[in-house]
Amino acid sequence: MSRARTISDETIHATLRGMLAVGGDKAVSFATVALATGLAASTLAQRFSTRDGMVRAALVDGWDRIEAATALAEGEAPVSAKAVPTLLKLIGRDQEAEISVLVTNLRDAVLRERAEAWRSRVEAAIALRLGGSGEKTRESAAMIFAAWQGRLLWARPGDSAFKLKDAIKRLG
Repeated sequence: MSRARTISDETIHATLRGMLAVGGDKAVSFATVALATGLAASTLAQRFSTRDGMVRAALVDGWDRIEAATALAEGEAPVSAKAVPTLLKLIGRDQEAEISVLVTNLRDAVLRERAEAWRSRVEAAIALRLGGSGEKTRESAAMIFAAWQGRLLWARPGDSAFKLKDAIKRLG
């Protein structure tokens, strides 16, 4: 009879994504995740089989969370050009570091497909709020998405040199 899990997979996944955000791919092993979670490395190996399986499970869970946050944001953000920053803030609320980890780990074809589908979904939500369905609106939405992602990947905490709302005004 197996023992009850003392630490959920979701907790392990969040810890692992945090480790990826801080130290990159080389920061993650059964031993380092064991230290961070308090579980034995053998327990992690038993749960996930391989290190890559453990990382993939954490990234899949991350995409599940981001997609759920996106669905909520689409429902909460009004449909107007002024609401585009609100939409993006709602999507990224408490998850900006995870988004950065997810979009930089796209070697796996399934994860890459999820990233591309998510990007298309967010761009469509932006275009809807910009009020059009034409090529210019889709291009503006793609540029706003790229600016938002670039800010997430490159801005330092507290850096106010780039304001997304200013880019939206120029593009929208």
